Amino acid sequence: MNLSNIQPADGSVHKNSKRLGRGQGSGKGGTAARGHKGAKSRSGYSKKIGFEGGQMPLQRRVPKFGFKNINRKDYQGINLDTIQGLVDDKRIKDSLEHDTIVSLRLARKHELVKILGRGELKAAVKISAHKFTATAKAAIEAAGGEAIEL
Repeated sequence: MNLSNIQPADGSVHKNSKRLGRGQGSGKGGTAARGHKGAKSRSGYSKKIGFEGGQMPLQRRVPKFGFKNINRKDYQGINLDTIQGLVDDKRIKDSLEHDTIVSLRLARKHELVKILGRGELKAAVKISAHKFTATAKAAIEAAGGEAIEL
């Protein structure tokens, strides 16, 4: 083996040996292997996402219904049984603020928090959140706690 007979491994090079659009004598001149006329033969052509050859695209054929409320507020729900579990594990003592909720990974920093009424609360806990359900508020106050809306 010497420099005159080295070549790349089989299958490692995928280059077309003929250069396109370099005159009739090259065998790939004229239309440069793009065929005659049509969108695909033009420069600057790019197929649009969902294009179906002029047929009405699926995303336009399917009926749309309902609407998205742009003013919707999403709340991260926390149930009373979850709070009671935290009290039992001694992870909270007498109060539960938004900072504590974030540090316990029950909600993220910018999420709104809503206390929900599933389960029962035995401990007197002072809870501050953005919203409370009526049953949750009643259960917190019945246990001797306080529900503070932020």
